[in-house]
Amino acid sequence: MPDPNPQALDFLLKRRSRPAKTLTAPVPSREELLPLLTAALRVPDHGKLEPWRLVVLEKPALAGLAARVPARAEALGIDEGKRDKAVAQFRDADLAVAVISAPKESDKVPRIEQVQSAACVCLSLLNAALAAGWGANWLTGWPSHDPEFCREGLGLAEGESVAGLIHIGTETVAVPERPRPDVMALTEWRSA
Repeated sequence: MPDPNPQALDFLLKRRSRPAKTLTAPVPSREELLPLLTAALRVPDHGKLEPWRLVVLEKPALAGLAARVPARAEALGIDEGKRDKAVAQFRDADLAVAVISAPKESDKVPRIEQVQSAACVCLSLLNAALAAGWGANWLTGWPSHDPEFCREGLGLAEGESVAGLIHIGTETVAVPERPRPDVMALTEWRSA
């Protein structure tokens, strides 16, 4: 017989990301962030490979990343609007956690499963932050997909990539609910 946790299910049915641009200080302290990071790493991990790692980006580190964006945008031919949006994502943030997908060599666990495990870390961290009362949002953007930016700015090694940047802070605006997917239109039931 299942042991239901209606509060957890209710949270999941009502969870709502908060736009990163609406988040501000205060942000979780290191002591407050540690249980959220611990919860984030309790994800499916076939083979117990731990194919991910975390980089906590505090305000000075985020400012450093913002300063790197214009030169990379110019080198890549990124238009001004996308450049400015990327600068703002880092410059205006007070705390973000970069979830790094770091697949390991394995004969048993395909790379795609390891990458998916890193995505699970992103969602778990997002939900842990929301459950703890913080506002949070999972973002990426072109800089997080640029190998040179990630190598120089985040210290990524060969074969690593950014699964997500989880912005965490204090919510400044109550975000209205948005339309949600129609579960029945997206679900196929098979009995045989």
